[in-house]
Amino acid sequence: MARTEYYDDPNAPEPNSMVVAASAVVTNDEGHILLQRRRDNDLWALPGGAMEMNESLPQAAIREVKEETGLDIEITGLVGTYTDPRHIIAYTDGEVRRQFNICFRARITGGQLEISDESTELRFVAPDELTDLAIHHTQMKRIHHHLNNRDTSHLG
Repeated sequence: MARTEYYDDPNAPEPNSMVVAASAVVTNDEGHILLQRRRDNDLWALPGGAMEMNESLPQAAIREVKEETGLDIEITGLVGTYTDPRHIIAYTDGEVRRQFNICFRARITGGQLEISDESTELRFVAPDELTDLAIHHTQMKRIHHHLNNRDTSHLG
């Protein structure tokens, strides 16, 4: 199923769902950030996804990272909250979502890096290489908040 992301676009469809989601900035020992190239839109993104009814947001981030990358992680902090109503995600199945995302900082505790059915590539990216990749600006915002505001969390 393909998806299209809109931001502050008057032609964006009206949302028909609100989804609570978690994502994580996972770094390796060199400070490189784990990104996945999404199969549904071919853009690079942080691992993450929707929270299930039986879990907390940190548990959702841990599960999503495991499912999408094969890595086990430990949550170490909060990057921020991302609730901008101008960000709309439309799927080819008719769902048009407004997403409420909590982004965490995390470190690797185990597992083995492996591609899931949601991605075509996984890569640890050095901060100075981020501009070379196709990344939606809402994802870049989270990454920049991680890199620039390590002592505070973004609230938005």
